[in-house]
This record gives sequence, structure tokens and C-alpha cells, in this order.
Amino acid sequence: MTPTPSTHLGIDLGATNLKWAVVEHDAETWRLTDHGQTPTDAVDGPDAVIGRLSATGSAALERCPAITSLGVGVPGLYDPATGTTRFLVNVPGAWAGQPVAPPLAAALGVPSALINDARAFGLAELRAGAGRGVGSIVGLTLGTGVGGVIAIDGRVVLGHDGTAGEVGHQTLDADGPECGCGNRGCLEAFARADRFAAACGTDTPEAAVAAARAGDAQALAGLAEMGRWLGIGIANMIVVVSPDRVVIGGGVAAAGDLLFEPIRAELRRRVRTTDLAAVEVVPAELGTMAGAIGAAIHGAEAAGQA
Repeated sequence: MTPTPSTHLGIDLGATNLKWAVVEHDAETWRLTDHGQTPTDAVDGPDAVIGRLSATGSAALERCPAITSLGVGVPGLYDPATGTTRFLVNVPGAWAGQPVAPPLAAALGVPSALINDARAFGLAELRAGAGRGVGSIVGLTLGTGVGGVIAIDGRVVLGHDGTAGEVGHQTLDADGPECGCGNRGCLEAFARADRFAAACGTDTPEAAVAAARAGDAQALAGLAEMGRWLGIGIANMIVVVSPDRVVIGGGVAAAGDLLFEPIRAELRRRVRTTDLAAVEVVPAELGTMAGAIGAAIHGAEAAGQA
């Protein structure tokens, strides 16, 4: 008799939108069955945003009453033991010490857990995307910042407080530009969205990709420069972790080989401890819903339901 798939909800708390995803789990397979988004309206403050998270969850439960767990991806730091946020990047309001998982669990009647949004991205790609079938990955999400994730032996490494895998906050230059985290010379300080745009002579990273595809010389040179910095950071991770795959997501990843070839060239220059032929560098597969899908998977795993 075939077991009934379990059903789980994930919500990706973004500064602009709340993206939600319902996934089914059967044996080793995760399937996206429903999804959507609603404005965050973060300027209204944490209490209002948590109310919208609850309303989003309630609406998903009405559509799919079989949901048995909730995971929420948050863009920043959190306390996994208490389900409270510590600091959310680019989300206005006093989020330090703000309970999120407990009120949602009480309102929706299902166990709830938090995860960093970049780790959620990596978990989704590991279980259902570009990381399927391998034991270890290093992942990067390229956007306003540079999110990161490390998975070893088929599990995303979270550390004691959920902060493990911050690939974007490794120091590449001790005296480099200031980073939003307070350090200097982080990979993120060199390769975040505004740096991409500036290097390519465009207003946005998306415009940079379009200009490079059209053959614009500055945009091509800018992508090569950004690829070099990313390659240095990824080389560090390969030396430490020796992953099977490096998965790169975010809007700029749409540049494809215009960005990936400079990354690979830098890896060939710098990695001397392992066989690079055994390390694939690939684009992410799940697009903008990866964070919500990964949050759903984390909620299920945290509740012991997967």
C-alpha cells in the first residue's frame, strides 16, 4: 500500500512580498503543489507583518487542510530555540527578540520553525533542485546581499544558532570596503547587487545582465570582475568543504556563462587541493520560490515529519 504523502507549508518573509509554498513529501521526493505571494507591507511594523504571516498561513490551510507543519524563512538572524528574530536585513521595525514561530504555531495549530532565507534556498535546491543526488553543496544567492549555504552529507549545516554557511561574509580583503554586517572586505561587500550594477555601468543587476548579453563592453567587463570576486570566495569554500556541487542562484545568475566562466577561471587559478573536475558549478533550478519551498522542507524536518 502506497503511503499518503505528507503536506507542509513554507513562507518566505521578504521585505517586499511574502511568498508561500505548499509541498508534498513522499519517500525521498518533494513536490510543489501550490504557491503564491502577498505584499509584506513591512513599513507597518513587526506585529502587522506577523498578522499577515498568520493570515497567509490560514488561507493556505483553507486551500489545503492536510498541512501539518510550517517553516518561515527570514532574511537575517534568529534564535532557533525560541523562534524569535534577532536582526532582519532590509525589513524595517524593531525585530530584535520578536517572537515569530510561537504565535504562528498557536494561530495555525501546526508546529512552526524559523530558518534563514539563504539556508532555505539551499535546502530546497539540495532536496528538490540543482543539488539533488549529491551529498554536499555550497550555495550562493546573489541579490541585495550574498546569501550562503553549506550542506554536508545530505544535510544543511545550520550551526548552534542557524548562522552557519554565511559564505557572503567571509573576509576577502582585510582592508576592503565596508560591509553591511559591520566587517570590512566581505565577499558581499564586493559582489552585492549595487556593486554588480556599478561595475557594469547600469542601474540594476538585471540591466547589467541584459547589457552584457547585448555585447556591451563595460557590462561584460563588470561581470568578469564580479565573477573574479565570487570565484575567490567560492575557491575558499571548495578548499574547506570539497563539495560535489556549487549552486548559484539569484537574479544575476541568469547571466549564465557570462558570469560562470569568470568564476570557473578563478577556481582553476586558486584551487590546488582537490580535483576541480569533480566539482560542478551550476545554476539554481527553483527560481524565486526556492526560499518558500526550503522553508516548508525545514518546517517538516524540524517537526520530525520528514
